[in-house]
Amino acid sequence: MILYLDVFVPPFGLLLLGALLRRHLLREEAVWAGIERLVFWVLMPALLCSAIAAVDLAALPIGGMAVAIWLSLLGGAALSVGLARLARLDHPAMTSVFQGGIRFNNLMGFAVTGGLFGAAGTSLGAVATGLIVPCVQFMTTLAFALGGGRRFSATRALRQLALNPLLLACLAGFAISLAGGLPPGLAPLTRTIGQASIALGLLCVGAALSPGALRGRLPLQLATSVIKLVLVPLMVLGTGRALGLDPLALSVALVFMALPTATTSYVMARAMGGDAPLMAALTTLEHVLAVLTLPLWILLLGS
Repeated sequence: MILYLDVFVPPFGLLLLGALLRRHLLREEAVWAGIERLVFWVLMPALLCSAIAAVDLAALPIGGMAVAIWLSLLGGAALSVGLARLARLDHPAMTSVFQGGIRFNNLMGFAVTGGLFGAAGTSLGAVATGLIVPCVQFMTTLAFALGGGRRFSATRALRQLALNPLLLACLAGFAISLAGGLPPGLAPLTRTIGQASIALGLLCVGAALSPGALRGRLPLQLATSVIKLVLVPLMVLGTGRALGLDPLALSVALVFMALPTATTSYVMARAMGGDAPLMAALTTLEHVLAVLTLPLWILLLGS
């Protein structure tokens, strides 16, 4: 019981603290916007790059993790599109359901896997992120581009992928790992910078959550949350066990696939013509439900 409290109280406590700070102390939106940019463009890329660069890729079951994660993401994408069609949603609402069904809050993932498995969990979490981010970014970019009266542009889609700092950090980390790792001095520097991303990032997530957004289209929100928090992790668990994936690798993959959607989904919805109010509601509800579902998945793994 103490272990679970030590693992789950810090990330969810930071979410609550972020919400309280946004409401009572740091009310200016510009403050949180600045912290979000710092986390997204500097701190989180440093964490991903340093964690992946420190891993011996040849000793990890990356192939099995990739198959389990990518098949589950494709399954989640198919279920999300099916739900949108069943509900007869317009294109903006479909993109929000799509993001709610496959995107993930990697900062929470690092907090949980680091607390459960230590440095090995953080390193494998970086590998899982490196496998998830390119796939998710590609699919969400296509989802926004294919429909809504906008003509698909391969150049625009490739530009969005090429300028994604998390994707670039993952690719850099893999390249540096293959080259032998970061040099002395630079390795602890990037690791220290990256460690700041978890606390600051989770505070920003908490500040961005909006309980008032939960009032509309609750059945649709619940159905999307079931896809993201139950069915997608169930798929990665079944696929990973069928492939005989190493228990630690499977545990980390499951944790990351069981995470609620990313809060940057709302920013993407607002910037690219999605249904921003629905996205805000999905983000909030999934984080609330994850308080229950994420510990249950960990308990299932332990059994």
